[in-house]
Amino acid sequence: MGFDISKFEKCNILVVGDLMVDEYLWGNVDRISPEAPVQIVSVKEENSTLGGAGNVVNNLIALGAKVSLAGVIGSDRYGHLLLAKLNELGVNTDGVIEEPERPTTRKTRIIANNQQVLRIDRETKKDISQQTLDIILNYIESVMPEVDLVLISDYGKGLITTALLSSLTSVVKKHKKISIADPKGRDFLKYSGVSLLTPNKKEAAIASGIEIVDESTLIKAGNRLLKAAKINNLLITCGKNGMVLFEHNKKPYYISAQTRQVFDVSGAGDTVIAVLGLVIASGASFAKAASIANTAAGIVVSKVGTSTVSKNELLSALTPACDYALTKHMSFSELPAVIQKLKADNKKIVLTNGCFDLLHSGHIMLLSASKKLGDVLFVAIDDDKSVSSLKGHGRPIISEKERISILSALDSVDYVVVFSSKQLNQIIEIIRPDILTKGGNYIFEDVIGRELVERCGGRVVLVPVTKNISSSSIINNIRNCCIKPQKQTPTR
Repeated sequence: MGFDISKFEKCNILVVGDLMVDEYLWGNVDRISPEAPVQIVSVKEENSTLGGAGNVVNNLIALGAKVSLAGVIGSDRYGHLLLAKLNELGVNTDGVIEEPERPTTRKTRIIANNQQVLRIDRETKKDISQQTLDIILNYIESVMPEVDLVLISDYGKGLITTALLSSLTSVVKKHKKISIADPKGRDFLKYSGVSLLTPNKKEAAIASGIEIVDESTLIKAGNRLLKAAKINNLLITCGKNGMVLFEHNKKPYYISAQTRQVFDVSGAGDTVIAVLGLVIASGASFAKAASIANTAAGIVVSKVGTSTVSKNELLSALTPACDYALTKHMSFSELPAVIQKLKADNKKIVLTNGCFDLLHSGHIMLLSASKKLGDVLFVAIDDDKSVSSLKGHGRPIISEKERISILSALDSVDYVVVFSSKQLNQIIEIIRPDILTKGGNYIFEDVIGRELVERCGGRVVLVPVTKNISSSSIINNIRNCCIKPQKQTPTR
């Protein structure tokens, strides 16, 4: 799209928004409580991530920007946890204020046997105090000369009040900066004065009072909101149907969504506002920024367990010759979060592993059949050192980097992870696949990792591969063809 994303590293973005902790409790259910007809969840693991405006910050940091943050937390351990996570990211948190009587917003999801059984919200929607408002506005005034753009992330938790927005937009205009707001609620008039508003289609329908069922009602709702909210620019996000940008005295600008497999839409709005802000702060038009943000949202919804997009992923998507490896290659450190989300969504996970040196038709049959056995296919490939140890001198023919790219280009493959032979059990323990597949040329009892897979509740499936073909046989045939017969010396 002709945009240099390296400009993101020079951007300093101020985020003003509702902060929260997303907490996950993972466990098993094997009995009903004798006290009441409810499940007993035996918790095995728990983890927490930044939610709300914190996820906007996550996206900005992942793209290389500098971030200043204004928000409210409680004087509790979750507020301190949230603050610690933000400081680890290198965020300027001087504008994050503690309100002693306010709980830190926390959403706890209890997931048992791969299904979410309950969500517990701990929060207050009470407006922040006048004292907190004054401190935050003073902070905003102090950092405004250094920031390039302001993002407002409203989750309706009491921070983004009409009073705050009125003062904030005045400061933004005084310093000739741009503000973008992701709105909440029915009253969009309180956002009057922001440069760009980014509701989704459902939010736009509620705020405009118009049921959006087709293009004409979408246009009608957009135009009504421009007038009612007294704003000049509006971007309505429409999920799989892309986005529509409304600009004052201009025709609506349509952005089509790229066709992608959707795994998880949560966090897509945070990605949109973050990328919009960075592209606009880098000097691009609203229309250009919307197109790039649309591309970024497409990347996020096609991923599982994360709601951020990296610079490499965005660059790859914006480049005509896309390297799929940038979006499918999974590091060991990324695996746990991805697997947790897959399990929470009750996805059936299939794992296959091997060298995959010199991909051939037998591999294609194995991968295609493996994918059909579940929802998500992980392919674990031996690193170059392991291939050399297993196959001997001169192997691999194709380096691990190239093998990652080749496998990632296949539609049947969802994720590729590289491992050494000694790490196979570790991968199985992390992924805990429902099914481990190998080619039909293997003997069931000899499949490495079979017992561990079964202990984790999975099973091994041998996929029939009718063609008697292997990378080694192909490579040996090539070598034999390249050996020229020696010229014999005639005898006298």
